[in-house]
Amino acid sequence: MHHQDKNILVVGGTSGIGKAIVEGLEAGQANVWIASRHAPEFSTKAKHLLLDVLSDDLSVLSSLPDQLHGLVYCPGTITLKPLQALKASDFQRDFDLNVLGAVKVVQACLKPLRNAKGASIVLYSTVAATVGLSYHASIAAAKGAVEGLGKSIAAELASKHIRCNVVAPSLTDTPLAGQLLATEEKKEASDKRHPLGRYGQPVDIANLSLYLLSDDSSWMTGQVLNIDGGLSSLKPL
Repeated sequence: MHHQDKNILVVGGTSGIGKAIVEGLEAGQANVWIASRHAPEFSTKAKHLLLDVLSDDLSVLSSLPDQLHGLVYCPGTITLKPLQALKASDFQRDFDLNVLGAVKVVQACLKPLRNAKGASIVLYSTVAATVGLSYHASIAAAKGAVEGLGKSIAAELASKHIRCNVVAPSLTDTPLAGQLLATEEKKEASDKRHPLGRYGQPVDIANLSLYLLSDDSSWMTGQVLNIDGGLSSLKPL
């Protein structure tokens, strides 16, 4: 996978999957920008842009270079509650962060993406958008919308040489999922739920994302790619 000298923006690149993507891009000698509410706390050469995607002020993105070869939007939420405990505000926040935030960032970056004459957008869904999982109603609804958004973006921007794909992971060991993996018992149960016998690591998701950001995937767009240890498609004996 080749990322050398590519200009790539990672929104939410300070921890978990985003951090792993930034590290992979830097190893490939890409020029990386991180946009987030807090500065990264790990060693990086990436330029940091202070951005809250829930705000309507995305003017900081105007400082991006004239050409943007890749855009990764990976802020996320895990709102797991019984249906009767969910409030309208839970659904609204999940939608605002996962869907509207992505829309605003893509809109703000369209000009430099077009100027690159070959760019890739990577969005993130969840296995829960296609596999019915209890307590996932709010996040599954939001991520289902992300999948539809990604396909529509791909269709509209294909003629501009901008690709868009959606990555749909299962449970991954990130700070966001900390409570779900807080004990050895929870980790063991999570391992057993996945046909391959383990839950995901950030590098698993990052490696697929790095492929989508590279020219090696230049004929791939409009896809929802499940990376979930087989959870979405396999039923072991």
